[in-house]
Amino acid sequence: MTAGFLDELFPAEIAFGASGGPERRTDVVTLASGREKRNARWAHSRRRYDAGTGIRSLHDLQAVQAFFERARGRLYGFRFKDPFDNSTAQAGAEVSPLDCEIGMGDGAATAFQLVKVYGAGTNIYARDISRPVPGSVRIVVDGVELGEGADFTLDQVSGIVTLAAPPAAGTPVTAGFKFDVPVRFDTDRLEMSLTHFEAGRLPSVPLIEILPTA
Repeated sequence: MTAGFLDELFPAEIAFGASGGPERRTDVVTLASGREKRNARWAHSRRRYDAGTGIRSLHDLQAVQAFFERARGRLYGFRFKDPFDNSTAQAGAEVSPLDCEIGMGDGAATAFQLVKVYGAGTNIYARDISRPVPGSVRIVVDGVELGEGADFTLDQVSGIVTLAAPPAAGTPVTAGFKFDVPVRFDTDRLEMSLTHFEAGRLPSVPLIEILPTA
């Protein structure tokens, strides 16, 4: 049986209580002078979560077990709603089609990758988004909002937006959307105990982001 992807959402009520966030890999070398040299080994961050902190009841335990079995442990990926970062909008704000610039027209290109932009100025980080929430994507070109289906199509696997017509050169393409994170279980074994759960000890349910294939 080969790896695949279940286009299903991990139980949202459990995900809401999960812990975790982005991870980077940086080499730090301390010189004899005490100064440092630092080198980024990864160009992109990778997210890790522990869904065990979101388990509140026996029902939640059973839901995680059922999902684990359908995913065949680490074999299949699935959607996960990051409780901290799941929209291009700021916390508490509505999604706007002006949230992120996803590209600049050149008069020929019609395909643009959905990205979420972090920071501002010259040191921004643009994170590719491959699992937008269906129906949430809004696109604006040259001040005009486009309609999905008529003016653009969306690949739900890659997060690539294809416009019906190429934007003129120098025209920014902006977007706003909600998104899920593609993850998999980072274990082939779930350690669960009712005795421990009743005593307040939660099981560890490690999840890890699946990065797009280069």
